[in-house]
Amino acid sequence: MALKLYGLAMSTNTTRAMICLHEKEVDFELIPVNVFTAEHKQPPFLSKNPFGLVPVLEDGDLTLFESRAITAYVAEKFKEAGPDLIRHKEPKEAALVKVWTEVESHHYESAVSPIIYEYFVAPFEGKEPNKSVIDTNVEKLKNVLDVYEAKLSSTKYLAGDFYSLADLSHISETHYFMQTPLASMINERPSVKAWWEDISSRPAFNKVVGAMTFGQSQK
Repeated sequence: MALKLYGLAMSTNTTRAMICLHEKEVDFELIPVNVFTAEHKQPPFLSKNPFGLVPVLEDGDLTLFESRAITAYVAEKFKEAGPDLIRHKEPKEAALVKVWTEVESHHYESAVSPIIYEYFVAPFEGKEPNKSVIDTNVEKLKNVLDVYEAKLSSTKYLAGDFYSLADLSHISETHYFMQTPLASMINERPSVKAWWEDISSRPAFNKVVGAMTFGQSQK
């Protein structure tokens, strides 16, 4: 039975889960959730995730929400398929994967997400981007990217010389960020740029990137 993923193909969190599923070559069904009509805030969806956020993964009688928890589950359950995204046989490397996945969640995402909102969501909602919000988060992001540049100058990927969930977790957010006027923040850091060009060229991401167009109509 194919896994069911409830979400939106243009959502960074849904796409994070989709990339992982494709990396592991797992059959799944994407069940669209129309967030534009607040379907994710209605009782049927809230019964799956009481916080009313996408995505949600169903695997038989197991229901999971939170995209990073979903990717960790997929990477563990299907660890023999595709790349080893969690380094389950190497405790020290596995610990580094967890560290840099936490860095993405607490430092990178918290700076990039508000910028993406101002450039993509605000105009979609008929509002002007808030320059103050952008400027504040640009300063935060500079510090994070400086750390990344130093790390990636010594290893090919964040947790070491192997691709892992730590890298995968960045892809969907960075894809949108690179479409903003601030893409130079990535491009002017040679190690970060090389890393981004590497992880964004993976076949698993190429399978989902075509649907990552903000404001696309839902069918």
